Amino acid sequence: MTNAAPPTLVIFDCDGVLVDSELISNRILSRLLTQAGLEITADQCRARFTGISMASVRALVERDLGRSLPGDFEQSVFRADRIAFERDLTAVAGVAAVLRAIPVAVCVASSGSPEKIANSLRVTGLADHFGDRIFSATMVANGKPAPDLFLLAAEKMATAPNRCVVIEDSAFGVTAGLRAGMRVVGFAGASHALGVPDYQDGLARAGAEIVFDDMAALPGLLGF
Repeated sequence: MTNAAPPTLVIFDCDGVLVDSELISNRILSRLLTQAGLEITADQCRARFTGISMASVRALVERDLGRSLPGDFEQSVFRADRIAFERDLTAVAGVAAVLRAIPVAVCVASSGSPEKIANSLRVTGLADHFGDRIFSATMVANGKPAPDLFLLAAEKMATAPNRCVVIEDSAFGVTAGLRAGMRVVGFAGASHALGVPDYQDGLARAGAEIVFDDMAALPGLLGF
């Protein structure tokens, strides 16, 4: 990274950074949205919705459809995700060792619901690295790309924004971190990003200070 001092707080997105969930989630979202009347592929879901909350997904889809989605749509997505995650979800390769190697505080700030975040961390064996240091877009007025979620995490962790580094896999998340006055590192090593043309360039264009695809490299990139 730059010659800046190492951070005192590292804020991790969850999906696509800690857990390799995006391909699973986008297949489910594609299926349920198509059933609801919006024909959309998993790849299109990835390109359009990665990094934003389900409330934002609902708003975009309802605008496209010109009508409301079922009231329990988010719950249907979560139930389907939970079943699939129990069977197929894995941690991003190398992330557990990285969490053990980072010598400063860490937390999670994700567009997912608290229940989804907690379940993902439990299934992948990462929960003990974070305890209750989990922050969800449901806790703030505006999700990513607004800065609210990252500012909440910094406030709750008693850390100035300029001493935080955000690890993100989406352009929306990168934008949110920068708007919060934080340094942002782009991660492009989960299965939904590998082999996708221009994925790393997209994170760089959004303003990520560095974009990398090998999680094991993170402590060194942060100056530890």
